[in-house]
Amino acid sequence: MEVFPVYPVFDIEPQKAEGCYLWDNHGVRYLDFYGGHAVISIGHSHPHYQEKLKAQISQIGFYSNSIRIPIQNALANKLGELSGYQDYSLFLCNSGAEAVENALKLASFNNQRRKVIAFHHGFHGRTSLAVAVTDNPRIQAPVNFHAEVVLHDLNDTEGVSNTLDEGDICAIIIEGIQGIGGIHMPEEKFLKDLRSLCDQHQTMLILDEIQSGFGRSGKFFAHQYTDIQPDLITMAKGMGNGFPLGGVLIHPRFEAWPGMLGTTFGGNHLACAAGLAVLEVMEEENLLQNANEMGQYLMDSLAQMPQIAELRGRGLMIGIEMSEPIKALREKLLFEHRIFTGSAADKNVLRLLPPLCLKKEEADYFLQAFKTAVEG
Repeated sequence: MEVFPVYPVFDIEPQKAEGCYLWDNHGVRYLDFYGGHAVISIGHSHPHYQEKLKAQISQIGFYSNSIRIPIQNALANKLGELSGYQDYSLFLCNSGAEAVENALKLASFNNQRRKVIAFHHGFHGRTSLAVAVTDNPRIQAPVNFHAEVVLHDLNDTEGVSNTLDEGDICAIIIEGIQGIGGIHMPEEKFLKDLRSLCDQHQTMLILDEIQSGFGRSGKFFAHQYTDIQPDLITMAKGMGNGFPLGGVLIHPRFEAWPGMLGTTFGGNHLACAAGLAVLEVMEEENLLQNANEMGQYLMDSLAQMPQIAELRGRGLMIGIEMSEPIKALREKLLFEHRIFTGSAADKNVLRLLPPLCLKKEEADYFLQAFKTAVEG
């Protein structure tokens, strides 16, 4: 049997990783400026993370949600403390797409509506509802077309308002920062307008913080640069630092009933140990502050390079838009300078998503390599 070949892959085989580095099967070291789609938050193979997982699996790795799992409460309490959402509830699942599916279901249960507003260039996942609210028809199968989704341009308050006036809008879903779309940020006023419009129309506001959350932007969630509170917040990626873990933060207005949501693997002992370790390292090592400082250092340095058409982002979630496709540039960074970077749906955008523990000397190495690559 062969693996179903749906992923375009580079001919590189990492076998070891630590901090912001990976080593391949030939012993070649690579600087990780992509974090495996923004998943590696606290760095590869962090010792505290390893210790927590080893200790947990030596006791119990898994049982279903039919019994008490106290480490779920420990994770929820620490998450509430660090995020500032202590009065919200937490539903644990396995991935970002599953978090989006459950957030949309919760919204629909709440107001008994079915239509959703989403945004052009947005990405929310590949499962049924998640892919339906994703602006990419190429990855939507005919079975996904049942959802009623209205797409608007980012920051189009008037268009959103007009659609809401038509009635029957269950939820608005928006990324804190659009990731795969090319690192586009909703304006502060736009997010405030969405919150106000949702309140007027009893529509649920869902902030998708799957890529932009968990300190990636320099705040715990990217939407916290604006003084709003969503009804639902979806999380994953950096939440588990590589362990499959996702979740939904749920406003206290939502009331649970037995069987309302469910998952086999979500919130298992080992996943919670991973999630708790991530939060403890983030707090102990001040990784939000580091993401802010290193992100600003990169942005300030990159802004001096005339070859860049546009620079966007916050913290360690940065998009470099060039005047031509970045495929050759990305390959040059990878094969000549040994640096992993990311692409975007916009073929001219290079995405930078390094671990939040990035050091200045690692940032400097990237900056010099990038300068050499674009000038060469």
